Amino acid sequence: MNKWFKYLSVVLAAVVTLMIGVSCSDNKAATVENGIEETSLSSNIDVDVSEVIAEIQPTMYGIFFEDINFAIDGGLYAELVKNRSFEFDKPLRGWTVLKDEGLGVRTLPMNTGNPRNPRYLRIQIDDAGSGAGLKNEGFRGMGIKENVPHDFSIQIKGVEGNVSAIRIELIDSQGEVFAEGRVDGVSDDWQTLETTFTPTRTVEKATMNVWFEGEGTVDIDMVSLFPTDTWKGRKKGLRTDLVQLLADMDPGFLRFPGGCIVEGFDLSQRYQWKNTVGDIDERVVTINRWNFEFDHRPAPDYYQSFGVGFYEYFLLAEDLEAEPMPIINCGMACQFNTGELVPLDDLEPYIQDALDLIEFANGSVDTEWGSLRADMGHPEPFNMKMLGVGNEQWGPQYIERYVPMVQAIKNKYPEMQIIAATGSDGSIFPNGEEEIDYLWEQWRKLQPEIVDEHFYRNPDWFRESADWYDDYDRNGPKLFVGEYASQSVGVASPENKNNWETALSEAAFITGLERNAGVVTMTSYAPLFAHAEGWQWTPDLIWFDNLEAYATPNYYVQKLFSTNTGTHVVSIQEDGKDLTGQNGLFATAAKDEETGDLIIKYVNATDTDKELNINVNGASLEDRGTLTVLQNNDLTEVNSFDAENIKPEEESVAVTGTSFKLPAASNSFSILRVKMTQQGI
Repeated sequence: MNKWFKYLSVVLAAVVTLMIGVSCSDNKAATVENGIEETSLSSNIDVDVSEVIAEIQPTMYGIFFEDINFAIDGGLYAELVKNRSFEFDKPLRGWTVLKDEGLGVRTLPMNTGNPRNPRYLRIQIDDAGSGAGLKNEGFRGMGIKENVPHDFSIQIKGVEGNVSAIRIELIDSQGEVFAEGRVDGVSDDWQTLETTFTPTRTVEKATMNVWFEGEGTVDIDMVSLFPTDTWKGRKKGLRTDLVQLLADMDPGFLRFPGGCIVEGFDLSQRYQWKNTVGDIDERVVTINRWNFEFDHRPAPDYYQSFGVGFYEYFLLAEDLEAEPMPIINCGMACQFNTGELVPLDDLEPYIQDALDLIEFANGSVDTEWGSLRADMGHPEPFNMKMLGVGNEQWGPQYIERYVPMVQAIKNKYPEMQIIAATGSDGSIFPNGEEEIDYLWEQWRKLQPEIVDEHFYRNPDWFRESADWYDDYDRNGPKLFVGEYASQSVGVASPENKNNWETALSEAAFITGLERNAGVVTMTSYAPLFAHAEGWQWTPDLIWFDNLEAYATPNYYVQKLFSTNTGTHVVSIQEDGKDLTGQNGLFATAAKDEETGDLIIKYVNATDTDKELNINVNGASLEDRGTLTVLQNNDLTEVNSFDAENIKPEEESVAVTGTSFKLPAASNSFSILRVKMTQQGI
């Protein structure tokens, strides 16, 4: 069936929504073995371990990373100082002068003549007795943790006078000083002064005062404050709690840096990876394209310091044991914005950037870019295997730029797997269906290894599209479902919630992705992170503030699929048909040849408890397994900083021979793992 006809049919059929059901205890009746209770509905489910449908790739479930919602600066990147190098549109954005001009201090933004770090700040202190300084507000405040040492550093040069020392204060919301540090030794040469001090209190919204002692003129740059409890203890590194949530997902790949951020509002704002590597103070600060994208969520202080650049992305992928998947600009700005195109005659620098990126990731230390990687601390190659050319591009202009770029890449690196785009979700961009059909015509001719498709749609669509990939060509390019998320209200609506209905509908959809693992080899939810006070887009997988983070129900769905993947899809059917929503049931099954487990994942998207009569062919099983369940009868329920209302519950269950019963609670997603003692029987 044509996928667009299928989509239209789904939309026309979606005339009802899930109703909030009664509680599990109200629905259930008599108790049987395992504590499973009789229900009014049951289904006979056949699992055939000997019927292998497809191999599941290790990359099946991964992470899509984009710097949206203050995901990096103010989020994953543990730097606490906003605009540390005075490179924002307003050099003192995020800063406040502690003495007005004429009363103690004057600040003058100065031009360095270095295009990679064009500004520093000159401070003239006229009255040594009164004291003078600057205050930094942080990213919606600074999250400071008690008993955690914090590293302060500043680049400084004495120009004239006798400014000899700097005093640092951390201030709570009541204006009280709760931590202090001091550096001295200011000289007439640029130098970095550092100190470490340990706060005695935890404060969510602190600010930092930097006081200058003495009288005269100094130049300052790269004012920085980091906690030391970073991921793997790396100096000036990443927030441990946020990385740990990613590690807990056991992702197969890490896609970076986006997303629309790759394209930029125009080409001047596109993501240029060479500006994000090398010394931190030589990385070119750039306005973030989400700074001004939405009138309802303006973020004039949203810039990219690139403290997390391509080197750090590769390093994070390595830490997570995930395949790195960079996406590069193909000479096109975002077609939702300016749609600016680089002339084809001027495409060569974009091609060279792609080739140099591969050299940076994989080249020997004797190459130019491999040498830089080594200088940054990683002489071993990152072993990158995949590269995306363009993001959400469409039309003939995309093909005209894609072809020469890919030809150049393949000529030098024939083993590199290329990821091609299909525009965006066909339901939300101009002439979507026609544009996607046009691109698929091209991809059938050009045969990229992988094609990226995106879906931002309502919960009904996700539930009703578990068979979306059933009819895709198994001999064509493989599929990367690179961005998807169920929208509780509408695409880009600020009212979207990460509620249980969206997560449950995604679980139903993912059973179809996994069942079609013969063609779908990679999937990832988007966006990943959101600051509770700095977001631009909802819904999002993980929410955080300055001190804490919480996992959404959608996160737990992703995590449960990713950590219970298996190696091969096997047959699971009811009445000879795949479970794609009949009677509200969705299911996929897999065996794991590494652990010897049979894994059954199933969704009951109705408000009635069900009982599954499981019959397993082709294997014998141990007499106990583990059942993990996500369930809630309030489809509007969400998680928050205060309450984790929806989280996995795990229990041991008895498995009687190869025929046994499993509960399928109303509005639930469940996973059974059980050891196979013998296969092929």
